[in-house]
Amino acid sequence: MTETACVGYRVEEGVAAIVLDRPAASNALNNVMKEQLLKALSAAGSDPAVRAVQVTAAGKNFCVGQDLAEHAEALRADPARAMDTITQHYNPIMMAFNAIGVPVVAGIGGACVGAGLGIALGADIRVAGQHSKFATAFCGIGLAADSGLSATLAAAIGPSRAAGLFLLGETVDAGTAHSWGLVHRVVPDSDVEAETNALARQLASGPTMAFKAVKRLIAENSGAELADVLAREARTQAQLGATADHKSAVAAFVGKQRPTFTGR
Repeated sequence: MTETACVGYRVEEGVAAIVLDRPAASNALNNVMKEQLLKALSAAGSDPAVRAVQVTAAGKNFCVGQDLAEHAEALRADPARAMDTITQHYNPIMMAFNAIGVPVVAGIGGACVGAGLGIALGADIRVAGQHSKFATAFCGIGLAADSGLSATLAAAIGPSRAAGLFLLGETVDAGTAHSWGLVHRVVPDSDVEAETNALARQLASGPTMAFKAVKRLIAENSGAELADVLAREARTQAQLGATADHKSAVAAFVGKQRPTFTGR
């Protein structure tokens, strides 16, 4: 049986193009998609012919994060193991981003939420469509953070703004995201892919060793090690995944109802 392709991958002229490709689900991340994304990232990071990477998405939205329908089923099947996807999938994905030595450019259109925002922040440079929207969404279902966001988001926009996005569940538009430093450039929605590709090609034709050194220096001088951040996030998410608030909120979301939180 052929596995459904949820992530596209090709290499042309030194650019590895990765495409999130579940447009009918707004590129929500199910297990198949996460496994394919990890495979694509690993391929890009290990191919000496790759001098830049671009990450874009099919359809109107970049990525709305975890596929909550699949997660709800995991909670019903085995609540104690439902959060294993963090250590099995999300942490390896973010470590794979971190291991790519060449520049990574993300092109973001529409909604960029939760782990989708984590993926976007795995890139070095982000291009946003003028109608793109950014949010964390974790606390809305009784969770905290994963995919590195507790570190990368605060590093990008500052602890106070990051706390606002997490705690208040706020959504920011492209203009705000640009003024906060969350994205590098805002372009018309129709130009996101072309602009992303143009930047990736520009970088692929640049001083690759210098780019690798710059990336390494930024990472080494930016505070906590990603592996330590991911481990703390995984422990916290596992604890919160067992709470009544999380389970009921996921059920409410899937049932298109407003969640009610009890603090348990």
